[in-house]
Amino acid sequence: MNKISTLLLMAMLAMFANAQTPSNSPTTQPFGKINKEDLEMKACDFEKDANAEILFDKGEIYFDTDYNLILDRHIRIKIFNDNGKDEANIKIRYFGGNRSEYMSNVQAETINLNNGAVEFTKIDKKLIYTQRVDKLRNDLVFSFPNVKPGSVIEYKYTLTASSVANFPDWYFQTNIPTRYSELNTTIPDILYYKNLVMVNQPYVKNTSEVKSIANIPSLGNEPYMSSRKDNEERILYELTSINTQSFHQSFSDTWEKVGKDLIGYDDFGGQFKRKLTGEEELIAKAKGLKSDAEKIAYIFDEVKSRMKWDEEDVRYTNDGTVDAWNKKTGNSTEINLILYHLLQKAGIKVMPMLVSTKKNGKINPAYPNGYQFNRTVAYVPVDSANYYLLDATSKYNVFNEIPQNLLNGFGLYINKEDEKSDLLFIQKTAPVREVTIMNAEIKPDGKMTGTVQINSFSYNRIVDVKNYKTDGEDKYIKALSNGDNNLKIASLKMENIEVDTLPLIQNFSFNLDLNGSDDNYIYFKPNLFSSAFSNEFLSEHRYTDIDFGYMSNDAINGMYKIPAGYKVDAMPKSVNMAMPDNSIVFRRIVGEQDGMVLIRYSLYFKKALFFKENYTEFHDFFKKMNDMMNEQIVLKKS
Repeated sequence: MNKISTLLLMAMLAMFANAQTPSNSPTTQPFGKINKEDLEMKACDFEKDANAEILFDKGEIYFDTDYNLILDRHIRIKIFNDNGKDEANIKIRYFGGNRSEYMSNVQAETINLNNGAVEFTKIDKKLIYTQRVDKLRNDLVFSFPNVKPGSVIEYKYTLTASSVANFPDWYFQTNIPTRYSELNTTIPDILYYKNLVMVNQPYVKNTSEVKSIANIPSLGNEPYMSSRKDNEERILYELTSINTQSFHQSFSDTWEKVGKDLIGYDDFGGQFKRKLTGEEELIAKAKGLKSDAEKIAYIFDEVKSRMKWDEEDVRYTNDGTVDAWNKKTGNSTEINLILYHLLQKAGIKVMPMLVSTKKNGKINPAYPNGYQFNRTVAYVPVDSANYYLLDATSKYNVFNEIPQNLLNGFGLYINKEDEKSDLLFIQKTAPVREVTIMNAEIKPDGKMTGTVQINSFSYNRIVDVKNYKTDGEDKYIKALSNGDNNLKIASLKMENIEVDTLPLIQNFSFNLDLNGSDDNYIYFKPNLFSSAFSNEFLSEHRYTDIDFGYMSNDAINGMYKIPAGYKVDAMPKSVNMAMPDNSIVFRRIVGEQDGMVLIRYSLYFKKALFFKENYTEFHDFFKKMNDMMNEQIVLKKS
């Protein structure tokens, strides 16, 4: 009886083990060894429309006897179609400028099936090269040869880091699906790391040393999502301490210590007081202005117009502020430390602030370190509730608006005089407005003519000015018509386009052929020029949180003159609709008076951030609003 029970127990354990790790679960292979089935595969099993798929991505992290940190990585990718061929262009960024990291053992090859035979095309090592990004960063760059639909490409490399603090982040999820991703770590007992884990899928393997996931869907771009880095499934590592029998060091910094350390670095704090060529005249002119706001606006515009951003976002200077000023070109930190220096010299209370752009991802306040930031700006506190946040990298930024790509994140201000540094949550508290006023006349022949005035404030103003100046008037007018070929816009006039402190006022005329009208009826939708009310949330599912950046208040006021001999046969009803928590409110007010149809649409966002867990009600709200925006007014011949 005991033998039978033992055998039964062993059988059950075997079944359980098989259920936990299926025999056909994805895995890795040695470099150069491949299953023919992978070459014959036509599509990703779990994401049929994918252009390419990562067959496996395996990383092994360990330490040598000198405690250099080593990453051995092997990636294999299947190309399904021509759109997937971009995956064959590889760029790997690392800190090689000061040799704190270096690359070695790079191998790469393309694998094709040629008349049933497996064909390998190795990359000539002369075509694998290093590009210098700046004084600290390099890119390892190469492209695969002979790539076509059906190809498999694979590459491997070794990254060696001299600092135990440079533990690589591991991303299981990317912009294409991944069949299998595995990270192996061997960490000495004397080193202690804390992990920030964002993993929603079940692990295939989950031990202290091995973490792996299978069949990971791609993360696509969703409307109003934050950075991919904020949303991709990942494990991040941060060194907390080194402990031996005779030595202990903690790396659990505070934000105040992070700021103090940055002041001590020559490529940051060492730049604060460096004199710029010809600065005396600029500073003297600023000091002669009456208010701080005038001084700030003047210096901001001078730096913005003189300096060209080299498109590099880093938390340190590369050539230094003096050389950048003389060359009139610099990275984001060089440009904004120049701005900080000149403001300070002009008597403005200003501090440098490290920030993270939307693309770089949000700062985690529980992980105090400077590596999370990728840009410096100038922070001018006005009072306990108001401040300026100045970024002179973009010609379209204005001094009195927080740069939009910094909203809803943290910035680290550094007060050198008081030796204080702390985080500030960056947000815009007032809603951003846009008001559209339309006066139209409907003709008996089924045409509509009219005039429109759009008053754009804050970020709406900035975006419209930028689009108008960069796209040109013809393309801008086409965008105003929302691609409607029947809608013709003429006589566009822009007011206050060069005055940052006033709203942008756009006036234009239009004419429109009303489709579907006949001898007895005229049909029209009164939702012209309503892009702020458009529905970008068509998908039934949402995988990321929604970040609008700021609260908003949009309104459209329309007046439509009814042609003689016609009367209103049907028109939408007035309606008031809100989200369950009242965070978004849509109103439509409709009336008829003195031969005119009057209609007002308004949309209020009382929050800027919405969680993906509430997407169902969010999706339903926008669907209903879209249906209401498309309801017609019907005029009947009397």
